[in-house]
Amino acid sequence: MDGIRGLAEGIAEEFGRLLPKQRKTQRTNLSLLVATMLDVRSANLMDLAAGLPRDADRIDMRYQWISRVLMNPLIDPAAVMAPFAREVLCRLAGEDQPLVLILDQSKLSDRHQVLMLAVRYGDRALPVLWRVEATEGAIGFAVQKALLDAVVPLLPDGTEVCLMADRFYGTADLISWCQDRGWDYRLRLKGTLVVRDAEDRMTTGQLAKDRVFALENVHLTARKATTNIGVIHDPEHAEPWIIAMSATPGYLKTLDYSARWAIEPMFSDFKSRGFGVEDTQIQHPDRLARLLLVMALAIYTAVSTGQWDAKTNPTPAEKKM
Repeated sequence: MDGIRGLAEGIAEEFGRLLPKQRKTQRTNLSLLVATMLDVRSANLMDLAAGLPRDADRIDMRYQWISRVLMNPLIDPAAVMAPFAREVLCRLAGEDQPLVLILDQSKLSDRHQVLMLAVRYGDRALPVLWRVEATEGAIGFAVQKALLDAVVPLLPDGTEVCLMADRFYGTADLISWCQDRGWDYRLRLKGTLVVRDAEDRMTTGQLAKDRVFALENVHLTARKATTNIGVIHDPEHAEPWIIAMSATPGYLKTLDYSARWAIEPMFSDFKSRGFGVEDTQIQHPDRLARLLLVMALAIYTAVSTGQWDAKTNPTPAEKKM
């Protein structure tokens, strides 16, 4: 457990730099949980309690300590994540290409869903902000808007952004929000939406069936959001990609939507192939959101450590570059 304590001390130093206004006890508790999470690689609270380097001998007392941290209302996941996300967003915004944000939802348990806003980072994604809801269905636009509004202050001025989202989010409301912000977007549409241009009225599914691959300035649904649409139906895909976008539609612009898949490995990190958040028995959305915070900070710590190691210990091939 001394290794966990040493890792926690290093994480606490980073928290002190990025969260100077957070109470020291909260930073210390979070850093200890993050270090333990990285060591045991499990979101199960009993597993965390077994690995937690606290003086209490009884595992139930360590379990209660973890529970108290996760129920602390003073630990706001969005406020804690903000400086970490801001640093990553600023770094990526300086790479002379649009910053890709991905909005998606995933099931955490039979009762809970998480709506996640992530940023594409190489071939994967990093969590930025999220909301946990006790629901079995899709989380609506009001929560989507709250997440998107919250990320805007974290972006450097003038950042070019392209928002990616699956067909649950291809709505007139989200299209209008992106247009109002001047964001580009690639939003997959359901095949049942109604499209109107100057001459015709059809469904988005009919576009694919009729092999219409691009439409400009069409009205989408009764809300009449004006957008461009690109369609791809490659042989290896069971269903077509019907993508709303602000850019002039074409095959490559529509294919940009493939960047959305970067969020899937990230969800795997949270779930069965990673920390196994499905194994937790937490029943309160706010506490589950704080558990996701611990996992997100663990992912950020692992990425940061990997970057440092790659920089200080390059491979022979990297040394020649």
